[in-house]
Amino acid sequence: MQKPYIITLMIALAFGHWSCTNNNTSTELSSPTVPTFEITLPGELADQALDGRLLVMLSTAEEGEPRFQISDGPETQLAFGMDIEGWRPGSTITFAPDTPGYPLADLTDIPAGDYRVQVLLHKYETFTRSDGHTVKLPMDRGEGQQWNLAPGNLLSTPQKLSITAGKTYQLAFDQAIAEITPPEDTEWIKHIKIRSELLSEFWGRDMYLGAHVLLPKGWAEHPDVKYPLAIMHGHFPADFGGWRTTPPDTTTPCEYSERFKLDCYNHIVEQEQYAFYQSWTSDYFPRVLAIEIQHANPYYDDSYAVNSENLGPYGDAITKELIPYIEEQFRGIGEGWARFLYGGSTGGWEALAAQVLYPDDYGTCYASCPDPIDFRAFCLTNIYEDKNAYFLESKYKKTAVPAHRDYLGNVQSTMPEMNQRELVLGTHSRSGQQFDIWEAVYSPVGEDGYPQRIWDKVTGEINPKVAEFWKENYDLAYIMKRDWATLGPKLTGKIHLYCGDMDNYYLNNAVYLAEEILEETTAPYYDGEVDYGDRAEHCWNGDHTRPNAISRLRYHQMFIPKWVKEDLPKIAPQGADVRSWRY
Repeated sequence: MQKPYIITLMIALAFGHWSCTNNNTSTELSSPTVPTFEITLPGELADQALDGRLLVMLSTAEEGEPRFQISDGPETQLAFGMDIEGWRPGSTITFAPDTPGYPLADLTDIPAGDYRVQVLLHKYETFTRSDGHTVKLPMDRGEGQQWNLAPGNLLSTPQKLSITAGKTYQLAFDQAIAEITPPEDTEWIKHIKIRSELLSEFWGRDMYLGAHVLLPKGWAEHPDVKYPLAIMHGHFPADFGGWRTTPPDTTTPCEYSERFKLDCYNHIVEQEQYAFYQSWTSDYFPRVLAIEIQHANPYYDDSYAVNSENLGPYGDAITKELIPYIEEQFRGIGEGWARFLYGGSTGGWEALAAQVLYPDDYGTCYASCPDPIDFRAFCLTNIYEDKNAYFLESKYKKTAVPAHRDYLGNVQSTMPEMNQRELVLGTHSRSGQQFDIWEAVYSPVGEDGYPQRIWDKVTGEINPKVAEFWKENYDLAYIMKRDWATLGPKLTGKIHLYCGDMDNYYLNNAVYLAEEILEETTAPYYDGEVDYGDRAEHCWNGDHTRPNAISRLRYHQMFIPKWVKEDLPKIAPQGADVRSWRY
């Protein structure tokens, strides 16, 4: 048995000079109210110097791990973070009193009391990119770019501590997070992974794209048939989502959904998954190839499916490398009209972005509750006219801009709070969270090799030069308006937008503005669809017949038949094969 790996977590009260060290020297405090955290890297878990983000988390919850309790909502627990470079095994790091925290400002604000304490090191690796920049980032390791789940990250078992002045506490690093076991192929679902030449060249190391492919009924029995391709965009899928070949397991304990106010929601989800399997394997469901893409990267759980100065040419890699490979392996038709896109939230933005930026390569898009598609309504911020993203402009008041609400408008978090959490989880847009990935995808590269800030992460002050870069390259509504003379003929009838008018992230505001632009189009008229759900939350997808709790589970069932029935007849070129795959 190995010896325990000791991390010393000291909380002391003393007067004198404060210093932050990366060795085993003693540390004094400048304030009697400042807690000190000293953490030693055990040689047994590290055979070389490490870079990364070091997090100390404290929770008053009786159960669960603090690493899973850091959230945007009011139920969040405490986290404090600092960057680590060249941390040598056996040496000690001391948290300074001004180490940023969430939701507390820094360590000086921690109240005395009982906590369950956990320490985590989110590891970074060094990338030497083809643009000449060297950056340190957390590479995805199969978990979908999640700091609290990434294999290899160092972790301590939570320990309950009563934090009082002048007392020393010891914790033990007892694990590195285990590797992810990839899903296995089945009769219906196949998993692929390819090395991307484009991305590998950009990042200076091997980079991969993956996908889960759902085969249509009769695929093996019809070897001469080629199929349309249904592409669902969205966050990192561990396997093909919404699919279950057996009835729901009602022997498992019921789980209550606080969001939807539904008991046994886990059983409801499983029932919908099984219902999809029953529909897919029936005699009436359209025969298409359906795929979900894995494109996690060093900044986020997906790439937003576009080319980016900071992430590299993911748009080209997906469209020019991955999609043709899938069609070749599984007998796709391989033409733009026979590929259609759909997704919600991030996936909704990606579906529209791919359609707009690659109009010849895709035939139709269904974008539900998309991330902001008009940056005049970047949630509740107009990045072109507002000076600050965090606070309403006022001479005397300091009113925080809301960031998340429920369907009745009750606010659960604000812009400064959400961005404070991100800053604690990672500097330089490295938190792996929502505002940071928008910044990483849309922003130009800074002199240091990291994304230029759209706004100051502490103050919220907007950078108008960066906003202009976002506008010209990623503001989808503006791009459609600017380029409609050339885009219009290629997009007519292909754009479908859906959003609840009480979207939790205020995404409906951008859809309103985009709809105004689309309705003003002429030569040709866009001839698409924009629809809103009354009091519907994130992520409503156009289904007026079911509650959002159910319709959000039915993307495949909704959009695949819709494309075949309503849109295929409009976009398929004359002479195209629209029959052989409809057996």
